[in-house]
Amino acid sequence: MRTLPHPCPRPRRRARSLGVLIATASAVAATALAAPGAASAATTTPVTSAPAPAAAARADSSAALPAHALVGYLHSSFANGSGYTRMADVPDSWDIINLAFGEPTSTTSGDIKFSLCPQSECPKVETEAEFKAAIKAKQAAGKKVQISIGGQNGQVRLATTAARDKFVSSVGAIIDRYGLDGLDIDFEGHSLSLNNGDTDFKNPKTPAIVNLISAVKTLKAKYGANFTLTMAPETFFVQLGYQFYGSGPWGGQDPRAGAYLPVIQALRNDLTLLHVQDYNSGPIMGLDNQYHFMGGADFHIAMTDMLLAGFPVAGNKNNVFPALAPSQVAIGMPASTHAGNGHTAPGEVNKALNCLTKKTDCGSYQTHGTWPALRGLMTWSINWDNFNGREFSKNFDTYFGRR
Repeated sequence: MRTLPHPCPRPRRRARSLGVLIATASAVAATALAAPGAASAATTTPVTSAPAPAAAARADSSAALPAHALVGYLHSSFANGSGYTRMADVPDSWDIINLAFGEPTSTTSGDIKFSLCPQSECPKVETEAEFKAAIKAKQAAGKKVQISIGGQNGQVRLATTAARDKFVSSVGAIIDRYGLDGLDIDFEGHSLSLNNGDTDFKNPKTPAIVNLISAVKTLKAKYGANFTLTMAPETFFVQLGYQFYGSGPWGGQDPRAGAYLPVIQALRNDLTLLHVQDYNSGPIMGLDNQYHFMGGADFHIAMTDMLLAGFPVAGNKNNVFPALAPSQVAIGMPASTHAGNGHTAPGEVNKALNCLTKKTDCGSYQTHGTWPALRGLMTWSINWDNFNGREFSKNFDTYFGRR
């Protein structure tokens, strides 16, 4: 048994068998699950002003993307009910293609491996030579192809410098082998958590977090300014940090709460895109100090507003997570009802985009700004979008007039 600061069960990002195993969000109030004697800091310390100024200039790698970009995950190493999609058959709508997934040989080894889905599991899989050629063709067409590390099954915990160094060398080997553009960090489950007493997101002390930051900076330095870096944390690891950070001042909270914040903070000048998974989530408190529930425009508006306005961490208005640049932010959504809990219908997707970029269709939530430069959307996944008649990608292209 564990004490959670928030009623969010561990989401399952993907399943290897037919159908997708999805987490069921609980509606229990988060404050009731705080450590004994603790109160919800965000509830007792409401926001009284716009949280933070805009972030610094975007990473150089962002400049090569279109003004509004579409990011998708390609099931390259496994099969499930969505069907296998060859790299050459990925539709042109996708601007960043994340190969899912590079996974470790063990949780703490740092040794990341990636290989194409075996033919016994994916009868339509291409050869490695065909796969590499298709990647080059996508890149020639202006697309970015990255290796995504982690996912539901790929727990990665870089607790030692040896694991850090192995992560750098093994991820670099995958990038070199396939000629990739960069890296997507999709650490889930127990990959990131904060040690007791690690309370300052601007100066983390937890080895697994410090080593991850160091490893990514090393890869960025190796490959240069055009190296793309994206992250796909869950709301539990980012927006929940408005209420709870780590195990808390009294202990007893889930130490994973807000645990991505120090990683994002340390890498914000290297970050191409942050696309939080606005799905498989429990209710999350927004800057209006109200709980928001996944599946409609309101959830995406409230969660994205937090990233674009900044927010006090654990309710401390003297300790603010600074806003990201709109060009560094995309919204993560499931491509279909099969892909994840919290699917958002196209009409609701468009309402969210209207609110954030035009300040129309906002409903009851009042954003802290208007951001026409919001970069775009991410989805799990390209395969599930194809399975669903490309509803997600076609709606994106229509909304932004790209097709």
